[in-house]
Amino acid sequence: MARIAIIGGGNMGEALLAGLLRAGRQTKDLVLSEKSSERAGFLSQTYSVRVAPLADAVENAAYVIVAVKPADVESVISEIANAAGEAANDAVEQVLVSVVAGVTTGFYESHLPAGSPVIRAMPNAPALVGAGVTALAKGRFATPEQLSEAAALFECVGSVLTVSEAQIDTVTAVSGSGPAYFFLFLEALVDAGVTNGLSRTVATELAVQTMAGSVAMLLDRLEPGGAAAAGRPDTTAAELRALVTSPGGTTAAGLRELERGGVRAAVAAAVDAAKTRSEQLGITSG
Repeated sequence: MARIAIIGGGNMGEALLAGLLRAGRQTKDLVLSEKSSERAGFLSQTYSVRVAPLADAVENAAYVIVAVKPADVESVISEIANAAGEAANDAVEQVLVSVVAGVTTGFYESHLPAGSPVIRAMPNAPALVGAGVTALAKGRFATPEQLSEAAALFECVGSVLTVSEAQIDTVTAVSGSGPAYFFLFLEALVDAGVTNGLSRTVATELAVQTMAGSVAMLLDRLEPGGAAAAGRPDTTAAELRALVTSPGGTTAAGLRELERGGVRAAVAAAVDAAKTRSEQLGITSG
């Protein structure tokens, strides 16, 4: 089985490590590099995985997952490039997979040996509980087979889809930032429930379970063999909204106020702003 090196032991690095182990990857096939000795010790003890200096970690690794902060990318890629140069004659072609927001495949390709395969990944926070969604975009030299293997790595923390790299900033704005949008809506719904007489505990449980159940309804209709396969026509969010909205009822009254408050325009503006900020933070060369 391909040896995998994870560079960076932050939340996403740990999520991937835990997910790979849950999926059946052996600890002997995994190695972690983390600059914080305290964090490295915690991960090593918790997951029984080997922790090594960066150069040792990437040696003989078929896949190197870079999960560091953007500010650390230049120093990390320099070390990886040096290690790759020393191992240029090895039989194993090394694939670099980046989960660093805003760093393009072109940046990595310009620093690594010519022709190095690079794949860019944008997972989101629910990957921490194995319920994330990851978008992958391949660089110029990555093969379809390498993209497929990278997808298998990220399937251990949720679902995976493939996009063009030009779409990654929009992916960041929708799914990368998306959990915060939902949390904000939940926060507002809970506060409204409290304002109208519910305890915060009751309002929180009602709001959270309502969102979870609503998502489950939609997922059931999207999955093969679900409600859609049984001939149900309501397979989109808009159709389900109409399903639960009785003419002249309480839901219609509430939706009318949301529309009056400009909820659609606010969501569109949020995604636009997040996409623009992702573009501004981008590292494309250097």
